[in-house]
Amino acid sequence: MKSLKPTFLKRRPTHGWLFPVLILVMMPAACASSDLEQSNELGSIGKERPIAVTKPLQTGTSLSGHYIAGRHAQVQRKMKEAAEYLEKALALDPKNTRLIRRTFILMVAEGRMKRAFELAKKLTDAKHPAPIADLALISRDLKAKKFAAASKHLKSLSPKGLNAFVVPLLHAWALVGQEKIGEALAALKPLSKNKGAITLYDLHAGLIHELTGNHATAETFYNKVLKSPSGSSLRMTQLLGSYFERNGQPETATKIYTTYKKQNPGSRLFDDHFARLKNGGKPKSEITTALDAAAEGLFGIASSLRQQNAEETALVVAQLGLYLKPQFPIMRILIGGIFDSDERYDHANAVYKKISPKSSFSWPATLRIASNLDRLDRTDDAVKMLNDLAKKHPENADPLVDLGDILRSRERFAEAVKAYDRALSRIKNVTKQHWSIFYARGISLEQSNQWPRAEADFLKALEFEPDQPYVLNYLGYSWIDRGQHLSKAQGMIKKAVKLRPNDGYIVDSLGWAYYKLGNYKDAVPHLERAVEIRPHDPIINDHLGDAYWRVGRLTEAHFQWKRVLVLKAEKELLAKVKKKLKSGLVEAAKAKIKSSTP
Repeated sequence: MKSLKPTFLKRRPTHGWLFPVLILVMMPAACASSDLEQSNELGSIGKERPIAVTKPLQTGTSLSGHYIAGRHAQVQRKMKEAAEYLEKALALDPKNTRLIRRTFILMVAEGRMKRAFELAKKLTDAKHPAPIADLALISRDLKAKKFAAASKHLKSLSPKGLNAFVVPLLHAWALVGQEKIGEALAALKPLSKNKGAITLYDLHAGLIHELTGNHATAETFYNKVLKSPSGSSLRMTQLLGSYFERNGQPETATKIYTTYKKQNPGSRLFDDHFARLKNGGKPKSEITTALDAAAEGLFGIASSLRQQNAEETALVVAQLGLYLKPQFPIMRILIGGIFDSDERYDHANAVYKKISPKSSFSWPATLRIASNLDRLDRTDDAVKMLNDLAKKHPENADPLVDLGDILRSRERFAEAVKAYDRALSRIKNVTKQHWSIFYARGISLEQSNQWPRAEADFLKALEFEPDQPYVLNYLGYSWIDRGQHLSKAQGMIKKAVKLRPNDGYIVDSLGWAYYKLGNYKDAVPHLERAVEIRPHDPIINDHLGDAYWRVGRLTEAHFQWKRVLVLKAEKELLAKVKKKLKSGLVEAAKAKIKSSTP
């Protein structure tokens, strides 16, 4: 979504982090190993940021032309065009294994599995080292229930890098598919000797025992998972709570769900689970076959990879898992999230839309779709969708909170206030977890010139979260800008800087507070620091220019103001800067605030 650009009063990043729809902390300890990151063989797909291009690239008919066009399309996140160009390049040089590998990675990342398998076969036939290609072909064999062939392929692989996790896990489930349970447990055993994979081992050992009817042993392993750092993660809560529900232990299931709810008080993902427990119902198992379990394993690995910022490899592993199990809602959430982070919102929405309405993940997926529509500049569609959701679920505040966020990010502040008002009216018991709604509404109120209400909301947010740096910063700056509570306000901003020393906006606020108080000498170092952190922010550069002028550093002031002209500044700021470049700071009104506060 479009973020508010900071100005005098819009000092803080005010969107994006306030109301995460879904925090995926799936298995933080399951595969945490530097080996995983070292195995990222995908290069820089989607990582480079696009540069401005005024004309489409002319490729001609050469190999290099098609290849460069394909890479350029990848940088621009135009993956369909990238695939077409790389395929054309490959047609001109069909034995180029590096080109085959790059095209293969793109195909599997896009979920184009038929072509991906063809290219993977070419890589393995050419003896080109590509662990992901092996993984793709193994997944194809598993999907076709060719478990013996999958086992044979897995045995031939080196147990290094990504394979240190994938090989034991998939080999175990390939053996389960052949009903070789003892061998499967032995194949899984290497994971138990890896500190980063112990939880993965315990979970899948438990699943093997559960699927073969050995519930006592399965429960032993599941209890180990519950005691691990990952035991209260979203996915473990789902799987283990469901197991204990099915096996006549509703009290244990309730405890598991309640633990997650306490750690994530805003989550509604387990509301239907609590309702089911109350009514005495029992859920069906999500994992009933070796194929389901193999997909589950790939989900755990993909989640860990993403947490380590190896998003390209995570996407490939996740797509293979989804290939094994197309009806896998949480995997779609993971894949959609990767597309979201790469700003491929149409792709993300296509993934979210395939989640069954009956799934508990349908609700957060729908909220994400609305958010992405706004990011695609289809704000009216997003607003309509969220209003419709709010009507269908009159007890739920989430759609209205998201609606407020979108309207606020689009600077439709009066409308945002109304959305937040409606959201808060639906919350029967306002608690600490709702501080961010008051902060967001406070911003919208302040921006729509309703300061008394805004101030009350900021104070309410601080009542819930006294050390929240963004609220401290916003309220403190607003007070200084109004000449109110100057000493207290400056102390609040100093505290915010201490809490967030590397936040350029907050550091700038402290410098600008000194400036507004007439303490130009002390303003300069803070504003210089802010520019170091946020060198491309036009307002921070403008502030530093003003401070330089006040302390007599006129050449440097002109330099900073000239920088503003080449940055993405709003028209109003550009006009002011152009005047300053002509005549400096004109003392027309001399309305600066004076204070003895240091």
